[in-house]
Amino acid sequence: MASHAPHHHHGHGAGHTLLIALAVTLGYALVEFGGGMIFGSLALMSDAGHMFTDSLALGLAAFAAWVAARPAGDRHSYGFARAEVVAAFVNGLAMLLIVVLIVVEAVARLLEPQPVAGLGVMVVGFCGLLVNLGVVFLIGRGERNLNTRAALVHVIGDLIGSVAATTAGAVIYFTGWQPIDALLSVVIALLILASTVRLSRDALHVLMEGVPAGVRLEEVGQALNQIEGVRAVHDLHVWNISSGQVALSAHVDLEDLGNWPALLESARRMLQVRFRIVHVTLQPELAGGINPGYRARVKIVPHREEHRHEEGK
Repeated sequence: MASHAPHHHHGHGAGHTLLIALAVTLGYALVEFGGGMIFGSLALMSDAGHMFTDSLALGLAAFAAWVAARPAGDRHSYGFARAEVVAAFVNGLAMLLIVVLIVVEAVARLLEPQPVAGLGVMVVGFCGLLVNLGVVFLIGRGERNLNTRAALVHVIGDLIGSVAATTAGAVIYFTGWQPIDALLSVVIALLILASTVRLSRDALHVLMEGVPAGVRLEEVGQALNQIEGVRAVHDLHVWNISSGQVALSAHVDLEDLGNWPALLESARRMLQVRFRIVHVTLQPELAGGINPGYRARVKIVPHREEHRHEEGK
C-alpha cells in the first residue's frame, strides 16, 4: 500500500524569478560582448559568452520549473517534477562545452597576444559584477532545488567572470601586462568546471535513482524493522523522484496482517519525520508462510539479491 504526504509545488514562483534573471542576464551579456569586441578583451567576451549560455540555461530552468508544476496524469504518474533534474544535467553539459571553448581561445591569445584596453574592460567588468550580484541575490532567496541550483551555478560563474574581467582590466591599465586577460580567462574556466562537475554528478545520481544523499539504506531498513509487529524488511529501495522528493518501497513481513493499517500509519509517520521520506509504498506479507525458518534467513537488502531466501537450504 502507498502513503503520500502532500506536496506543494512552487514552480510558478520559481519560474517567475528565473524569467527575471533571464532578462537581466541576457541584456547585460549583449553589453559585455560589445565591450569585449571594442576593447579586445577575451575575459569580457568569455564572460559574455558564458552569460549568453546562462540565458539559455535560465530559460531552460524556467521552462522546467513550469513543467514540474504540472499535475500527474495517466502517462506520467509521478508528474513532471524530474524535469528540473533533467534541466540541471543539460545545463551542466552546456557548461562543460563553454569551459573547453574558453580554454582553447585563451591558449590562442597567449600564443598570439592582442592589445586590450584596460580602462574600458575594468569599467564594463565592474558593471557586470554589480548586475550578477543582483541576479545571485534574486535566485538565492527563492526556492532551492537542483534546477535553481543549476541556474545559480551558472550565474555565480558569471560573477566570477566579472571579477576576473575587472581584475584583468585593472592590471592592464596600471601595469600594461596584456597576458593577464587570457590567464584569468583560464582561471574562470577552471572555477566553473569544479562547480559544474559537482552539479552534473548530483543530477545524474538522481536520474540513476541512487539513494539520496544523507540517507543510509541499512539505517532506514533497521528503523522499519524496529516497529512493533514487523518481523523483517526486504526488497528495500529509496530514491529521489526529483530534488527534494524522496520515495521508498519495501516488502514488510508481519506477525499479524490484522495490524497492518495501524502499522502502515506508524511507518509512514516515522519515515517522514526521521528521514523526510514522503512517498511510501509498503507491501505487507505474513512472516514465515509455510516455512517456519523464514524469518532467520531474510535480510534487509535491495532487490538485487534475488536469491536471499535460498540461503541455508
